[in-house]
Amino acid sequence: RLLETDSKSLRSVNGSRRNSGSSLVSSSSASSNLSHLEEDSWILWGRIVNEWEDVRKKKEKQVKVVAGQWEYFFMLLTSIILKTSQVFLCWLNNSQYFFVQSQPKLCQSAFTMGYQNIHSYFLIVPVLIVESLNFFSQAYSLVDREVGYCQGSAFIVGLLLMQMPEEEAFCVFVKLMQDYRLRELFKPSMAELGLCMYQFECMIQEHLPELHVHFQSQSFHTSMYASSWFLTIFLTTFPLPIATRIFDIFMSEGLEIVFRVGLALLQMNQAELLQLDMEGMLQHFQKVIPHQFDSGPDKLIQASYQVKYNAKKMKKLEKEYTTIKTKEMEEQVEIKRLRTENRLLKQRIETLEKVS
Repeated sequence: RLLETDSKSLRSVNGSRRNSGSSLVSSSSASSNLSHLEEDSWILWGRIVNEWEDVRKKKEKQVKVVAGQWEYFFMLLTSIILKTSQVFLCWLNNSQYFFVQSQPKLCQSAFTMGYQNIHSYFLIVPVLIVESLNFFSQAYSLVDREVGYCQGSAFIVGLLLMQMPEEEAFCVFVKLMQDYRLRELFKPSMAELGLCMYQFECMIQEHLPELHVHFQSQSFHTSMYASSWFLTIFLTTFPLPIATRIFDIFMSEGLEIVFRVGLALLQMNQAELLQLDMEGMLQHFQKVIPHQFDSGPDKLIQASYQVKYNAKKMKKLEKEYTTIKTKEMEEQVEIKRLRTENRLLKQRIETLEKVS
């Protein structure tokens, strides 16, 4: 709005948009200074914002097609989708966010390392945002002591701080942690990440069996290349324009988009990966894949929606993984018991030998 009221701005509008009733965003036509594309975008997203609940229920497929293209409405749509307004008021009323100012510094070395990593990634982040990361991360580590601080979360926090005020970003992050499986991913045990790796590997085995066999022959485990995809929602994989597009869809649809994009990437690069050994594949994931879509994310997004994702099967895989892990824990308990028994028997033998 500031850009539009500035007469020197390219996006200035001769005349203000008028509000229509209780509308949050006006849908009136823009000035001739705006291109037809921008004008259509304003009208489209104005209607989506004003009638979000009806649009989400009746035109879900259309929303999926345009998801990630809400450049002007990022903050407002984030609030609507995640329903953070109530959370925001609750946090402010209880002063939960600001009590960290009177608390001692926690894990300073870990925080410092995280800031260095994120600053090297978000090269265009102002110093103010980097400083906010310190306060932000410590605030959450004090509010949610079980999760504490995880370096992967700093990239998500950094993206949010680039889009909205600090307090609003905090509420969005809390909502993402609670409702989008992120909290389970960032727990010290990272049990949820293990589940995602298991589900994703099963998808590769089903859809790309030849590549799966190649990975196994090279001892190239899924966690070696895909763990950062889930922990940072591709923010450490792609340049910001592509990563933010995926992140927008993630807020709209959840973790499903990470599975889709991940499998789409493997499908596109299958021929090259089959020719490489472990070291070559690592180099390919680190240096080649991040720059394959510099021209734009549309090709990747379209390919990801061609991937078959079966929610029921994913639930079944979750039960299988839980059973496997439960069995492993039982075996570990039994092994520990046998080791203790063996140690006691050795001590008894030594005692008997001394007596003898």
